[in-house]
Amino acid sequence: MMKFHEASMPAQGWGRPHGVPWHFHVFPRGPLCSLRRALLLWLVPLFLVVGGLSAVFSYWSYANMVRDFMDNQMEQLAISLSSSKSEFMPPPTNTERVHKWGTYVVQVWGLDGHLQQTTCNDTHVALQPVEGFSDVHADETGWRVYTGAPDPATQRIVQIVHSGKFRTHLAVERATAALVPVLILLPLALLVLWGLSGAVSRAVQDIGREAARQNADNITELPLERVPTELRPLVESFNSVLARLREAFATKRRFVQDAAHELRTPLTALSLQLENLRRDLPPNACAQSFAQLEQGVKRAQRLVDQLLKLSRHDGASLTEAPTTVDLRSQVHESISALIALADQRGIDLGVADGTPSGKMNLRCAPGDFRSVLDNLIENALRYTPEGGVVDVRVVNERGHFAIEVIDTGPGIPPELIGRVFDRFFRVPGTSARGSGLGLAIAQAAAQRCGLRVVLRNRTDRSGLIARIEASASTRP
Repeated sequence: MMKFHEASMPAQGWGRPHGVPWHFHVFPRGPLCSLRRALLLWLVPLFLVVGGLSAVFSYWSYANMVRDFMDNQMEQLAISLSSSKSEFMPPPTNTERVHKWGTYVVQVWGLDGHLQQTTCNDTHVALQPVEGFSDVHADETGWRVYTGAPDPATQRIVQIVHSGKFRTHLAVERATAALVPVLILLPLALLVLWGLSGAVSRAVQDIGREAARQNADNITELPLERVPTELRPLVESFNSVLARLREAFATKRRFVQDAAHELRTPLTALSLQLENLRRDLPPNACAQSFAQLEQGVKRAQRLVDQLLKLSRHDGASLTEAPTTVDLRSQVHESISALIALADQRGIDLGVADGTPSGKMNLRCAPGDFRSVLDNLIENALRYTPEGGVVDVRVVNERGHFAIEVIDTGPGIPPELIGRVFDRFFRVPGTSARGSGLGLAIAQAAAQRCGLRVVLRNRTDRSGLIARIEASASTRP
């Protein structure tokens, strides 16, 4: 970007605050803000201006060359005929040869101003009163005239007339011949410019795509091979930022893991002490307070487990190769693993009616897919009141498979659906106990697996539908 110093520009009249440097922007606003379009916008008019100036200069230079050469011939011819003792005259000519071939018209005038001889009777150019060269307009065209000095010996004046139309045509012809290489080079230069600007644009886009592929789980520096020198400082600054981000994420994961591990030991010890204390207390002594204390310890243990799971997911690389996963089998395994929690809360958990038959497979990492499904079912069980229903349904929509977890809970306010995937966020006013990490873990696992989790409230009654949708890359 070109930049002008403030001292070189007036402080008024530019629509900027006093003291702010004025910048000249190469790239225009709007859809024309493009590297290729900026190059074309600036260089194409420049090429056209240079081509036009070259045409003007070529015509001017050839016109002067033709004039000097023809004028010299006219003068030599006049002097030769004037000094000749005989009355020799060139052969007669006509108007076509005068204008098309540039034949000179020779006129012999008497000292009294009467025309004595001429090689073309159709040329009506009068005797010029001034010796030497002059430009005359006659017969609706221009003429270049050389009038010789009167010769006392022969009592005559020789005047040479040359067609201005021929001179103009000759200058244009020579200038056009000189401009042919320029006219050929101009479109070739534009094509080269178009291709080169496209290559530069693609190089910048490749850098952008490489940067867009970075994620919190796998941050690597952008390669510097084949990066233009002008873009190398930009890529190096990206790499510096990416390195700091990688270190920040690693520090955050280490902190979460260390904190969770440090908390796990005292919580386990506290849970054992509670078990020992239960045996020492009389029956029904402080039962309500003791139950609340146990629930608090269990909630803290669950939070620590969720934090460990989240840190492992954040730090996990895609080491588990994608394989073909049977959706129906995975749904049954998840339901079997969580059926005890459903029975404990008195919730009817099962596969919904109407699940299509036949093979329904996805290609993804089995561990990540199981994590997504387990967290969504467990989240539905925790927020569904006792006596409610949680159904898991496999959907086949024209060959596109999806899994829906449908509950009869309170649902989520529409304005908060986008926030429930944030870590530690819980819907205000909910009575269910949780850490606010289940949906965040599910979403992280879904993104690694190439899946998408979509939440929407039920329309037939209160409740929530959590839908796992497959992308094109997960189809077998």
